[in-house]
Amino acid sequence: MAILRTDSTCLAGRRVLICRPEPEASRLARQFQSAGAKTHVLSLIEREPLPETPERRTTILSLDEFSHVIAVSPYAARLLLQELDTWWPQLPAGLNWYGVGAGTAKTLAAHGLSPRKPDDGWTSEALLKLSSLARLDGKRVLVARGEDGRELIRNTLEARGARVTVMPLYRRFCPNYTTAQVRCALEQFAPDAVVALSGETLNNLIALSADCSHNLYDRPVIVPARRIADQARAAGFNAPCIPGSLADNDIVAAVAEQLAGRDGGSGKAK
Repeated sequence: MAILRTDSTCLAGRRVLICRPEPEASRLARQFQSAGAKTHVLSLIEREPLPETPERRTTILSLDEFSHVIAVSPYAARLLLQELDTWWPQLPAGLNWYGVGAGTAKTLAAHGLSPRKPDDGWTSEALLKLSSLARLDGKRVLVARGEDGRELIRNTLEARGARVTVMPLYRRFCPNYTTAQVRCALEQFAPDAVVALSGETLNNLIALSADCSHNLYDRPVIVPARRIADQARAAGFNAPCIPGSLADNDIVAAVAEQLAGRDGGSGKAK
């Protein structure tokens, strides 16, 4: 995908609906606004930390028994690091740290760690291609994630011989919006493009928009991976698009490219 300059005019007057949770939504909105776009935030995923349990405390206190620690998202990484700061003033040596994607790896690196991340991509599938996770006979692996999530990492690593402990740190839920709030976002704002960076976000958008008059299905929708793009197409979206990365500037560039292509008459999404 060609990367366009996201200067102050490339999205002038365009309307972008951002369905990310906070604070990521407002941060991305500022990036779009710097490219001239009008934005509306309708967070369709909220997150809240889960209360500590005796089981979780035991897992944290036995951190030195693990060989590999995987954080599946920046939020999971932040919560994990907060817990570790409480119980481990100095982290045990010899741990291999991983982030599913550059953003998660950056969060870990900011804590002084040296995390590994996929060489290409930002999905669980990409992470599992790392050679250091190829053979794990008897090794203990800690996976920090949300309460519910895909089981691909756990199942794959267990099949490779690992002893996997999944540590749920937060729960996700869809906020309660009034019909007026939803119609304001979809009908009155009438977005030219939508950012929905998870399958759960996409499903919540579909459910909330069912009773509204809108043309979202004909608009570019930015999704994080091919699996979610396929999900979007199956739901009726005509123009799902995967950005060059999940960095804010690449998301903005993806929208700019999609809308420029439409202006040029192609009307197609890559």
